[in-house]
Amino acid sequence: MAEGKQQQGSSPSRGSGKRRQHIFKVVLLGESAVGKSSIVTRFARDQFDQYKESTIGAAFVTKEVVLDEANTANLHIWDTAGQERYKSLAPMYYRNAAAAVVVYDITQTASFERAKSWIKELQRQAEPSIVICLAGNKTDLADRRTVSREEGSGYAATAGLLFFETSAQSGENVGDLFVSLAQKIPWSAEPAAASGQSVNVQAAGSSSNGGPAGNDCAC
Repeated sequence: MAEGKQQQGSSPSRGSGKRRQHIFKVVLLGESAVGKSSIVTRFARDQFDQYKESTIGAAFVTKEVVLDEANTANLHIWDTAGQERYKSLAPMYYRNAAAAVVVYDITQTASFERAKSWIKELQRQAEPSIVICLAGNKTDLADRRTVSREEGSGYAATAGLLFFETSAQSGENVGDLFVSLAQKIPWSAEPAAASGQSVNVQAAGSSSNGGPAGNDCAC
């Protein structure tokens, strides 16, 4: 998908002020450096930073998408840190979430296995109505792929998940992922407004434990 198309449908057209707005809390989960922050930055700002600092605790951003001619969704997106020392904080962010995006790196089999663990945890502990999307990121590195598309989509189908392969670098499927996710969320899932108004998707950490993050590539 061309980069220019990935934002299609992700911002309201003129006259959208007449649309009813729904507010949904969305959380991103996955190993460190699989590209969670880069996906959020691509979606929210249409930008990509090859060497983004690892998220500390969690970062928060909002973005509006069009659902249909009468409705929009204001997505309150929490991008969680993937480092093991922040794992215990994750339930605080996926609690009451209407949707979750679990990200893995298609060049790292271990990150795919970890994604499966996150999905099982969500299915056990998150809201029963939560909509989950499995996202295989870094399709721009397809020559280094270790997790096939068939493996990812097959697992998603078995677990009842949405599935996308994305590239935060090129923008491939990033916009489509969030629009599809928003359209799948039942409107009864609102309100799920997140606190705070920050749109710093780099390191709006809700926890300072562990000190400064390293410079691991999160692309």
